[in-house]
Amino acid sequence: MGNSMVKTQLEEVKSFLTSTVIELENFLNDTTLSQLMDEKSGEEDYYKTILSNLRKLLVFCEESLDACSVIIQSDTFQKGAAEKTLYRIYHQCIEEFFSPKNDAWFEDSRSAYTGKNSIKPHKEVPNSIKNLLAGLEGEFQRMREELEYYETDYRTKMIQSK
Repeated sequence: MGNSMVKTQLEEVKSFLTSTVIELENFLNDTTLSQLMDEKSGEEDYYKTILSNLRKLLVFCEESLDACSVIIQSDTFQKGAAEKTLYRIYHQCIEEFFSPKNDAWFEDSRSAYTGKNSIKPHKEVPNSIKNLLAGLEGEFQRMREELEYYETDYRTKMIQSK
């Protein structure tokens, strides 16, 4: 893939990460565990797990946004660094959203056929959490499709360089 295409993709990902960080920050800054419990009585530990996952996702997105900014602002565009960053974003941000390590929620692949949101909590959660996940899902899905190339391309390059 040419330098200009990689740079354009990196700029698009940077824009996605910027809006994602803002949305996650707003939610996490404005939402407390007590508010979630008041909104919908449920398992406090499960709500803590969800909030923890959202904070981890926010940190991954912030770090990735910083990496994109550094590469884009550099005097000479480093295609290799950009591709490695896009690969890392795919694994740390996109995959963490669709399949969090501690299973706070899951992706229901059958939902793609019904036109419904595919991110499903394992247990009942307040509407504020459902709305946040639903609001983020479309852009995460779009980015996943955009960045899948780097998943296979970067791995292939790493294997060939050995």
